[in-house]
This record gives sequence, C-alpha cells and structure tokens, in this order.
Amino acid sequence: MKYWLVIDLEATTEEGGWPLQEMEIIEIGASLVNVAGHEVEHFQRFVRPLRRPQLTHFCRELTQISQADVDAAAPMASVWAQFEHWLHSHRAHLSAWASWGDYDRRQLEHEWRSQQLLSQLSRLPHLNLKQSFAEARQLPRQVGLKAALQLAGLSFTGQQHRALTDARNTARLLPLVLPVQSR
Repeated sequence: MKYWLVIDLEATTEEGGWPLQEMEIIEIGASLVNVAGHEVEHFQRFVRPLRRPQLTHFCRELTQISQADVDAAAPMASVWAQFEHWLHSHRAHLSAWASWGDYDRRQLEHEWRSQQLLSQLSRLPHLNLKQSFAEARQLPRQVGLKAALQLAGLSFTGQQHRALTDARNTARLLPLVLPVQSR
C-alpha cells in the first residue's frame, strides 16, 4: 500500500507577517494518509522557538497556541529527531509528501539548512496541493484551504491554524488532485 504524508506547520509571526527567515516553527502536524485521503497515523508536536521565544499576541490569537505550550516544548532539533524516528517506519511505503501551498516546504528547508538537520523528506517529491487544486479545478487563482474545501463540497473540520487539523483537512483534498497513476 502506498501512503502520502501531508504536513502543516505553524510558525512565529506578527500581523502583516515576517520574512520566512525570521519565522520559527512552533507546531508540526503530519497526517499519514492512503490515496483516498484517510488517515493511517499522525504526528503532532509543539516546538520551542529559540530566536524569539515569546509569541506575539497576534500569533497566540491566530493559532490558539499558548505561551505555555511552546515553553514546555523541545527545540526544533529534538522535535525533528522525533519526527524522523516516527517517519522511518513508514518510509518504505511513502510515495511523496504534500502541503497546502509552498510555505511549509520552504520553511522546513530553511530550518534543515540553518540547524543542519537531515530529513528523509528531502529525498521525496513534494506536491503543492494548493497549486494542484487550482489547476485541477481550472481556477483563475489559488484559493485558501477553507475555500478549497467549500469548492469541493466539504466543510472545514476543527480549529483553523492548528497544524494537525490543517494537515488533516488538506489531506481530504488529496484524492481530488492526484493523477490516477500516482495512486
């Protein structure tokens, strides 16, 4: 059986946003799904930011992640080691990984470089589901996750801007954009 890994990240930010290089991951959510988009297993961890350890009011309000959540979390290097250990048992059956948009891939690649972390994901294809959904639906422009779910006749389930919830909702759109040969 082939699986896909759908990843979503939450990161430090301020209203108006920060450049990617200034953001730090504060939550990792990953949903391992079959080609029908049904979850087989999941991974979720908070991450303690090091450069800007205090979350902004905007970030706390947007994500509903508390300062206590990140204060009690391990730093990225430790959390990433846990993720890689979890992923290792599924690696043989993994076709690729996906995210809603390109931000998550770019943020992970930045973290891998800046913290000198190794990742099994770097050797796997990445699918930008936001772009693929827009192309599959012949939309004039890419849309947000909630709008894409509505266009597909689905409702967003759970709290928006939480990594695992967003990953799970993204995974529901995977079967609508995968070419038949990728399944």
